[in-house]
Amino acid sequence: MMTRRNLLKVFVASLVFAVCDIWMYTSLLSSFRSYYETNSLREVSLFAKTAPQDPFYYEEWIARLPQELEGARGMVLELDEQWNFSPAASDPVAKAIWDTYHDSAEFQKGLESVYYLLPYKLSSPIKGMDGIQGNENSSGRWVYLLPVPDESGFDITGAVLIAIPEGSAVQFEGLLRTLAILAGLIFITLFAVGTLSRDPITGYGVLFLFGMAIAFVAYPLFEALRLTFIDAGVFSLTIWKRTFSPQYLVSLWGSVKLGIITASVSTVIGFAFAFLTERTGVRGKKLIGTLATMPVISPPFSLTLSILLLFGNNGLITHQLLGLQHVSIYGLGGLVLVQTIGMFPIAYMTLSSVLKSIDSTVEDAALDLRASRLRTFLTITLPLSLPGLLSAWLLVFTNSLADFANPLLLAGSYRVLSVEAYIEVTGRSNLGGGAALSLLLLMPTLTAFFAQRYWVNKKSVVTVTGKPTTRLAELATKPVRICLVAFVGLCLGFILILYGTIVAGCFVKNWGIDYSFTLSNIGEALARGKQALVSTVILAAIATPIAGLIAMIAALMVVRRTFVGKRILEVLLMTPFAVPGTLLGISYILAFNKPPLLLVGTAAIIVINYIIRELPVGLETGAASLRQIDPSIEEAAQDLGANTSQVFTSVVLPLIRPSFLTSMSYTFVRSMTAVSAVIFLISARWYHLTVQIYNFSENLRFGLASVLSTVLIIIVLAAFALMQCIVRDRGLTEKRIIR
Repeated sequence: MMTRRNLLKVFVASLVFAVCDIWMYTSLLSSFRSYYETNSLREVSLFAKTAPQDPFYYEEWIARLPQELEGARGMVLELDEQWNFSPAASDPVAKAIWDTYHDSAEFQKGLESVYYLLPYKLSSPIKGMDGIQGNENSSGRWVYLLPVPDESGFDITGAVLIAIPEGSAVQFEGLLRTLAILAGLIFITLFAVGTLSRDPITGYGVLFLFGMAIAFVAYPLFEALRLTFIDAGVFSLTIWKRTFSPQYLVSLWGSVKLGIITASVSTVIGFAFAFLTERTGVRGKKLIGTLATMPVISPPFSLTLSILLLFGNNGLITHQLLGLQHVSIYGLGGLVLVQTIGMFPIAYMTLSSVLKSIDSTVEDAALDLRASRLRTFLTITLPLSLPGLLSAWLLVFTNSLADFANPLLLAGSYRVLSVEAYIEVTGRSNLGGGAALSLLLLMPTLTAFFAQRYWVNKKSVVTVTGKPTTRLAELATKPVRICLVAFVGLCLGFILILYGTIVAGCFVKNWGIDYSFTLSNIGEALARGKQALVSTVILAAIATPIAGLIAMIAALMVVRRTFVGKRILEVLLMTPFAVPGTLLGISYILAFNKPPLLLVGTAAIIVINYIIRELPVGLETGAASLRQIDPSIEEAAQDLGANTSQVFTSVVLPLIRPSFLTSMSYTFVRSMTAVSAVIFLISARWYHLTVQIYNFSENLRFGLASVLSTVLIIIVLAAFALMQCIVRDRGLTEKRIIR
C-alpha cells in the first residue's frame, strides 16, 4: 500500500542498504588494489632480474617482454660516467613515456629509489602513450622503475622501465562498481514492490520478466542495432542505405510471400491433424501425434536433404525411378513444401491443446437444438478456435521468416532475406550488414503480431468455466472422418518416406553414388559425436523445465494481469522468434563477451539462448489456453484465501497442463535440433549435435549425418515418453468423444 509509513520504510531500508553496499564496495576495492599492486610488483621485479648485462641482448629481452608480461613494454637504462641514467634500448611506447616524463619530479624520485636498489611505481597511470602506434590506449599504463643489481646483489649496474597496461584492473574495478550499483537497484526495487504493492508476487513476476527481456532480448539486439550505424569506426547510415536498396526489398517480399503461404498451409494442415486427434474417435491418436511431431525433432536441414536426394535434379524418385527430366525442386514451390512439412507440427501442437480445452456444452446445446454438425462447427467450434489458429499462424509465419537453413539449400534463384543476411555475415564478414538485414525482418513480424493482438483483444472466447466436463461432442460425420483420415495418412506416409531416407542413409556408403550396404557409419559417427551428444542432452534437459515454467508465468501475466508496459513486454518476449538465429547468435556474442555478463564460451549462454529463443511458443500456447478459462475460477480461489502463487499452482497450471507440456516438449526438441544461433555460441567444451550433423553433411558424409540424426530422433521420442510419465494427467483435461 502506498502510505507514508510504507514510504518511510522503503527510504530507511534503501539508506541502510546503500551504506552497507558502499562499505562492501570500498572494502573489496581496497583489497583488490592492494593484491593487484603487490602481485604486479612481484612479477615485474622477477622479470627485471632477467635483464641481460650484455648490451647485445637488450633488444631480444625487450621483444620477449610483452609475451612474459601480457601487453607490457620496456626500456633498458644504463648508468653513464656521471651516474645518470640514459636509455640503451627501448620499445617505442616506453621511449615515449621516458621522453615525456623523465624530467618530472616523480620520475626523478623513482630514479633516486633505484640508486638504492629499491623498485618504484609511479603514483598514477600514464595515459595516451600508445597513440604513437595508432592504437590509443585510453586505460593507461602503470610504470615501474626497477634496479638491475650486479652479481653480488649489493651494487647497481643499470635499471629497467616496465610499463604494464591497467586494462584488466580497470575492467575489474568497473565490474565491481557495476555490481554494487546493480545490487542497490535490485534491492530497492524488490523491497519497494514488496512493501508498496497490493500483490507483491505479481510485481515480482513482472519485474523478473522485464529484467529477463531487457538483459537477454533488448540489450543484445541493441548491440546489434548499434553496429548497423557504425562504418569504419564512425557513425554512418551507409549500411542502412544499402539495406533499403531494391535488391534487398525484393528479398524482403520473397520472405514475406514465403511466410504467408507456409503459415497458411501449415495452419490448415495442423488444424486437420489436431481436429482428428482431439475431436474425433479415431484410433491410433498417440501414433498420429508422435508421427506428426517428428519433423520438429530432426535438424532443420535433414528433411531438405531427404527431399533433394529423393526429388532433386538427380533424385532417386524423380530421375532414377520415374526418369523425369527438367524437373526442379528448387525455388518457391520446394521451399513451401519443405517448410510446411517442417513447421506444421508447430500449428498442430498449438491447436491440439486449444481444441482439447474447449468445453463442448455450447456445442451440445446447438446439437440438441437440431443444428447440423457443419453449422455447429462453423458457428461455435471454429470461432472458439480462432485465437489458437491466429497464434499458430503467427508462430509459423515468424519461424518461416527466420529460417535460413532450408532456403540456403533449396532457394535456387528465389531470394529471401534470411539467406541474404546469413551470406552477408558468413560470406562477406559484414556483421553490420547482416544485422541490418536481419532487423529488417522484424517489420513484417511485428505487423502480424499487432494485427493478431488487435483482433484477439476484441473477442471473448471463454469456454472453461469451472464446471466439470469429461466429454467432447464429435462433429465430424463419417465421410468427413474418412477424408480426414485419408488426408492425414497421406501426409504421414510422405513424412515416413523422408525419414526412411534418413534411416536408410545409416547403412549406405554414399547416398546418390554408392548404395552398397555398410555398418561402419554407426561406429564412426557415435565415436566422433559422443561429446556433442552428451553436451546437447545436458543443455536441453536444463533449459526445458525452466523455459516451460517461465512461459506459463509470462502467459499468466500477459492475459490475466494489467500493468504498465504490458504491450512492450509482449513485444520483447515475442521478438526472439522473429529474429533470425544468425542475428541472435551474433547479438549474444557482442553483448556477453565482456563484463558484467561474460558468458561467451560457457554452457550458460547456450541454455539462455534456448530459453529465450523458444519462449514465444510457450507464451502463445499458454495465452491461447488461458483466454478460454473464465477468470472467475481464479477469483473464487482468491476469495477463499488462496494467494497468487497458490492460485497459479493449484488452479491455473492444472487447467493449462496441455499447454505446459506443449511448451516444454517444443523447447526440448528445438534445443536438441537448434542450428542457426547455437552455431555461433558453441565452444570446445560445449559442442552441439546438430552442428556436428551439419559439418558431416557439408563434407558429404551423409551416412554419418544420418546416424546422428537417427540417434537424435530416438532420444527426443524417449524424452517425450518420459515427460508424459512424470507429468501425469490427473483427469482435469482427459475427455472422451461422444458420437
